[in-house]
Amino acid sequence: MVSIGRIFLWGMLVLMPTSLFASDDSIVLGMGCFWGAEKRMSEIPGVIDVESGYAGGDDPQAGYEDVLKLERSLRRGATERRNHAEVVRVRFDPERVSLETILKKFWESHDPTQGDRQGNDVGSNYRSAIYTLDEAQKAVALSTRAAYQQALSQAGHGLIATEIAPLRHYIRGEEQHQDYLKKNPNGYCGLGGTGVVFPGGETKAGPPPLVVDQLARDRQLIVFEAEDCPFCKQFHAEVMDAWQSEIPIAATLNHALPKDWTLEKALFATPTIVLFEQGREVSRYTGYQGDKDRFWQWLGFQVLTPAQQRVAFEQGTEPAFTGSHLDEKRPGMFVDAVTGAPLFRSDAKFDSGTGWPSFFNPVEGAITLHEDRSHGMRRVEVRSASSGMHLGHVFDDGPPPSGKRYCINGNVLRFEPDAE
Repeated sequence: MVSIGRIFLWGMLVLMPTSLFASDDSIVLGMGCFWGAEKRMSEIPGVIDVESGYAGGDDPQAGYEDVLKLERSLRRGATERRNHAEVVRVRFDPERVSLETILKKFWESHDPTQGDRQGNDVGSNYRSAIYTLDEAQKAVALSTRAAYQQALSQAGHGLIATEIAPLRHYIRGEEQHQDYLKKNPNGYCGLGGTGVVFPGGETKAGPPPLVVDQLARDRQLIVFEAEDCPFCKQFHAEVMDAWQSEIPIAATLNHALPKDWTLEKALFATPTIVLFEQGREVSRYTGYQGDKDRFWQWLGFQVLTPAQQRVAFEQGTEPAFTGSHLDEKRPGMFVDAVTGAPLFRSDAKFDSGTGWPSFFNPVEGAITLHEDRSHGMRRVEVRSASSGMHLGHVFDDGPPPSGKRYCINGNVLRFEPDAE
């Protein structure tokens, strides 16, 4: 039941009409980005409604842009005002679900040890928080925190940094932020829990660990994923499902590494693609969001030499007669040096006398063409369709049957001879 005192408190703090009834109750929670928090909490049976908003700051009237602007000022040291956190107001039927159950889901659904951060989102506006309406709610918040801290400590995690305080200045979020992930099923959600089950909860069989014997210690890419992660699925569809790079890649839902393998810092978003050498992290790509060319450029800067990088990503040109594969005549395939995707067959190669490997036909769909007006000339640039990197140019002075000369920098190619 909702007390008269609690109704009065909402009237004082929400600063807007609210619909609390004798049959429901409410709690306000901060779990990072409110889009993901809204989705997670709405999955609980007995929850009536979840609303995105802002709370816990000094400003009694603020919106999304106000919160972001104040956070920028805080980072510059230009203000000491307390910013709002992105929160969700969870309305639930106490006869169907208890506040303790709500808070168990809260603790398990994000990482409460991260302080002013969740996932890719960094700032005090993304802090973990429980804003209570009365002493009874505070007591449940404190008791569940103590129980979950014990479970976290046993699992090797740090101290909970969640703010637990009386609700102050709650403001309903703008309409575009309500039910955001229902309206935008591929929208960003950096929310991810620790994997630690609340004491007494149902322990689910975890995802299988990485098998060290199936990993390449010299150089290995590992994609750390999460369940219900649309960008993980997108990375598979756009990159992994057609993987041809010579660098082995593996995907996992289990974020524990094999013995003697190490990360430079904690994972905080999915997917995160980490490059390991000798079992140690040397670089990572965090939060793929459909930016395929940027991913391949990141990988290219890890595996290509500086000279190759200048050609591939700065539209450079290797000096004539200095590049690789100029005299390569064996049957086989010339492939993208980063992605491994086929570009040109050796039977389409000819000696143009120019000092660069030349071809009269590419593999179908392997390249894209782009107008190039650099250096006072008007040319047609050739790029790899798989990685987007610069390969060279195409001219209309080649041999039959195409009459084209694809003049390609050999240093951004890798040759794979046909199997005998």
